[in-house]
Amino acid sequence: MDDRPEDVERLLGKATEALPAAEVRSGQVQMAKAVARAVKLERHLVVQAGTGTGKSLAYLTPLVLSGGTSVVATATKNLQDQLAGGDLPLLQRALGEAHPFRFAVLKGRGNYLCRQRLVELRSGHAGAAEDLGEKTDAPGVLFDVPGADADEDDEKPRAAVPGLAEQLRRLLAWAEHTPTGDRDGLDFEPDRRAWDAVSTTARECPGAYRCPSGPDCFAELARTMAASADVVVVNSHLYAAHLASGGSVLPPHDVVVFDEAHATEDVMTEGLGVELTPGRLRAAAASAGALLDQGERTVAEAVSESGHRLDAVLAGSVGRRVLLLEGTGDDELRQVLTQAGARVGALVAALRRHGASSGEPPSEPLEVSTRRTRALLAASHLSEELAALIDLGPDRVAWVEGGGPGGSRRSLRAAPVEVGPVLAERLWPDVTAVLTSATIPPFGARRLGLPGADTDHLDVGSPFPYEDNALLYCPVALPDRRSDGAEPAIHRELALLMEAAGGRTLALFTSWRAMRNAVEALRPTVTFPVLAQNDLPKPALVKAFASEESACLFATMSFWQGVDVPGPTLSLVAVDRLPFPRPDDPLLQARRERAGARAFAEVDLPRAATLLAQGAGRLIRSSTDRGVVAVLDRRLATAGYRTELLSLLPPMPFTTDRRRAIEFLHAVAASAPVP
Repeated sequence: MDDRPEDVERLLGKATEALPAAEVRSGQVQMAKAVARAVKLERHLVVQAGTGTGKSLAYLTPLVLSGGTSVVATATKNLQDQLAGGDLPLLQRALGEAHPFRFAVLKGRGNYLCRQRLVELRSGHAGAAEDLGEKTDAPGVLFDVPGADADEDDEKPRAAVPGLAEQLRRLLAWAEHTPTGDRDGLDFEPDRRAWDAVSTTARECPGAYRCPSGPDCFAELARTMAASADVVVVNSHLYAAHLASGGSVLPPHDVVVFDEAHATEDVMTEGLGVELTPGRLRAAAASAGALLDQGERTVAEAVSESGHRLDAVLAGSVGRRVLLLEGTGDDELRQVLTQAGARVGALVAALRRHGASSGEPPSEPLEVSTRRTRALLAASHLSEELAALIDLGPDRVAWVEGGGPGGSRRSLRAAPVEVGPVLAERLWPDVTAVLTSATIPPFGARRLGLPGADTDHLDVGSPFPYEDNALLYCPVALPDRRSDGAEPAIHRELALLMEAAGGRTLALFTSWRAMRNAVEALRPTVTFPVLAQNDLPKPALVKAFASEESACLFATMSFWQGVDVPGPTLSLVAVDRLPFPRPDDPLLQARRERAGARAFAEVDLPRAATLLAQGAGRLIRSSTDRGVVAVLDRRLATAGYRTELLSLLPPMPFTTDRRRAIEFLHAVAASAPVP
């Protein structure tokens, strides 16, 4: 086993030699040695590694050389694809037979075709597609949670296919030849309802040993491959599901790497939480009702009625915290949840009675028995989550979200107020963890519950020449954001900067309203194409922006991270305002209450600083990139907390002088030496 520092450096060099722009990066070597030491000593490590460090190979090389089993959890599908399609195959070729290793990608169960569902669809069993139109992608505590499969902003563009029936036909045809059953292998994007008809979730899956199609299960095949791999690449949401399940989702491993670690707190908060939608109650009723005798179907109908009642109650609470103290206006919601819990419990009992009275196969077709098991598991999980919501406890917060047109997909969410204590109990004592990102939030390790005595910290910087190639500009002459003239002044300032840059602008906004207003104001006045976030799917939009050098792209929060456009097509990143979180965010409200007088410094400021740094990081993506980051919010230059914000940004010279920013952009546009 080659895990000495000199061995790690030598083999890292072999891997980087195969890159198109091979170069020795001291920060990458420093990080690789630190990861090797952390793995060997079983100490946690937090590494801030700026853009261009090459952090993926810096942690993958020592992981492979350690001889143990590792899991790499990413926050975005883009990075997952980069690891599985680029870095890991590159490392395999570079290390060769002297250091062979296997890797696998594992996704949430709902990301794979369910062969048993396909059998039922083809055979025309009543109720086989009973969820069509009702089922929702609510998070569970086992093998699937939102985001465990893919970040939809990062999905590749696919042709739209009209009609559910046609989509189902295409899915059934694809199932005949796909080797993996992985949804990402489709050449079109199916409607959620069509995909739900041919997939299953952990709440419903009876397991390979109890399913007629178990021996050929795509999801189980993926898990088998992961179990024999040395490095398993997963989505961070799936890792959260692993923790929520008590460790039953992923294979045993010695080390976990959280790449894009700035998102880990939010991912864990979501994954360790509960989401209840009215559609889940109705879907559970539909699944079970098709399997019960006529006399017992009233039990299923009662559950469905609870779904409708829940929808009506949630409609009046969208955007606010609920299930607080008794007498705070949530009595009706509690009554609905309590009644729904009792009704779902009765549904579980009815399914069990009916299964017992049917006798053992072959008195009942195996497909029907499997559908009953699936319905029973779904109802049982629903019963557990209802109980958790009814008895929320002081360490969790509940709120109502309204998604879809007109709030058509309202949901009741609950999550731990703080994830640190949960992770300190369930995660950090059992594995060695490496957390890395270009931006590590202030208090990040503490908020995640990392044990201080067993955790090392490292900042390897960035190899890119920010001091020479970039400028940070904040116009202090802009009016106060609360004044009537603030928005027109921002539009005028942005137009001046765009003209100086020759277009080539990524304008980032903190709200859809602000973005739309800017597009409406500037499209008729500037001389460059202005693309807006709602014009195209994200991948197509980024491609269109990168392919037209003078184009400008106006976008909201999902573009502040993960957008990589190196080269001359991007010379100006403009941020419309400091990205402080909404004051009425229910989860953050609960965290502020806990923090008390320290709330702004420990809750709001770190989140704003981290997101601002991520947005500013879109500018310099290679050693030859040049340009300006313009923050169109004078608070960056005048507020008492500006030092905390500036400390997390890349090391760019800072100016409030518009003339200097314009000259810098003119020089970049002319490919001249920057003054």
